[in-house]
Amino acid sequence: MGIFKRMKTIAKADINGLLDSLEDPIAMLNEYSREMEEELVKAQKALSRQIFAENKLAALILDTKALVEKRTRQAKLAIEQGEETMAKLAVQEKLAQEKQLNLYEQQYEAMKGQTEVLKGKIQELQEFYHDLQQKKIVLASRANVALSMKQIQKATVSFQTDTIARGIARAEDKILLMEAEVQACSQFAPPVTQFNSFVNEDELNKEIEKLKTEKELLV
Repeated sequence: MGIFKRMKTIAKADINGLLDSLEDPIAMLNEYSREMEEELVKAQKALSRQIFAENKLAALILDTKALVEKRTRQAKLAIEQGEETMAKLAVQEKLAQEKQLNLYEQQYEAMKGQTEVLKGKIQELQEFYHDLQQKKIVLASRANVALSMKQIQKATVSFQTDTIARGIARAEDKILLMEAEVQACSQFAPPVTQFNSFVNEDELNKEIEKLKTEKELLV
């Protein structure tokens, strides 16, 4: 039962570690920056299409104005020449183009408003992206400092001071025991007899004379 509980604890720790790695603040900031860059690219493309459509409509307005002016001249010329039918056709075309021109101009004004709104949104997005980059630098620095402090604290906690202290105490006890054994042996050791092995000349002669005397007595 203890083994299964330990396996469950290890598995839970692995999952939590994986989640922590997935939520790495630096990686998250980098991901947000990439997302912002993608949004800016999309916004720039949208603005490009908007400006293209606006310019195209502006060109269409100029063409329509030119056509209205042309039909106006044609109508005046037809009236001067007494060509009533041609004058009516020219005026009819002129009125139709003026209505179309009015619609184009309304659309153009609306489109210009949309373009300004889009430019404002892009400006806000760029400012937000700039702020994000500045904040990213600051937060990255703070994260690095926090990570370093965390590693230092983890390393400090990992120091097994109690185990080391117990080991030192055991070593000290062994040394004390060795010293006690030496003291005990010195108390019960046999006395060491000191003698001088040097024999001088007088002692040698006396011993020889002694041996000679003993030999004469035996004879």
